[in-house]
Amino acid sequence: MRTAVYAGSFDPPTNGHLWMIEQGLELFDHLYVAIGSNPSKSYTFDVDTRIALLQQSLPSCERLTISHFDNRYLVDYAEEVGAHYILRGIRSPGDYEYERVMRHINGDMAPKVTTTFLMPPRDIAELSSSMIKGLTGPTGWQDIVRRYVPAPVMEQLQVHYSK
Repeated sequence: MRTAVYAGSFDPPTNGHLWMIEQGLELFDHLYVAIGSNPSKSYTFDVDTRIALLQQSLPSCERLTISHFDNRYLVDYAEEVGAHYILRGIRSPGDYEYERVMRHINGDMAPKVTTTFLMPPRDIAELSSSMIKGLTGPTGWQDIVRRYVPAPVMEQLQVHYSK
């Protein structure tokens, strides 16, 4: 069975993430969506909220598992769930350097795990989760951000930033 892990912070989940998950389900028999956390970083939403937002934004699928992992140990997580592929998105020229580094790491640390890269359409991949967080503020951010996140995520962002 071809199994892959698609990992990220998903803080917040974006339409680009949804596109990657849809593509992953077309390419693989089972896809683990791993929502990462790192004790040294702060997040807008806790892990449970990020998992719930992603579940609300996606149709239910038995070939999809959404779970939590420590994003310092992605290769370990992939091996733990029996995945032979790590799915990553490329948004910008800088991501190509990341691709080169990941291939080198995989070759040395986990030769049985292959990194597979996809390039989402520019109109949905333009903003990452961290860029969306950077756009939010006192006023005026809603119209821009609404284009890049699913409706349940937008609702939660408005609640969070209206406090």
